[in-house]
Amino acid sequence: MNHQIKQRKLGMYSGYRRSVLRNLSTSLLLYGKIKTTEARAKEVSKVVEKLITMAKDDNLNTRKRAYSFLFKKEAVQKLFEMAKNDYSERKGGYTRVLKLSQRRGDGAKTAVLELVKE
Repeated sequence: MNHQIKQRKLGMYSGYRRSVLRNLSTSLLLYGKIKTTEARAKEVSKVVEKLITMAKDDNLNTRKRAYSFLFKKEAVQKLFEMAKNDYSERKGGYTRVLKLSQRRGDGAKTAVLELVKE
């Protein structure tokens, strides 16, 4: 049973896991859609939802926090632009996970994680 488990370990140690989540979050914000494993998609979804909610309150502190987490300056600029224009009226549910078939090489369940634009 997985009671009180807040995050998936994804078969990685903590520093590597954080780096993977930062990379996937940056790519999602830059391109709007990424294809990855289902478990990673669900974890990145949690992270990006929190980032977008944080970016709605645009001040120096939130910008510094976003710059410290995301790898590219363009991703931070796009995050705050999207939070102001697209998600200002939306209360949550900024991402969508669409499940795909299993990967041929290792049989991992794959999914597409995309930003909702409605």
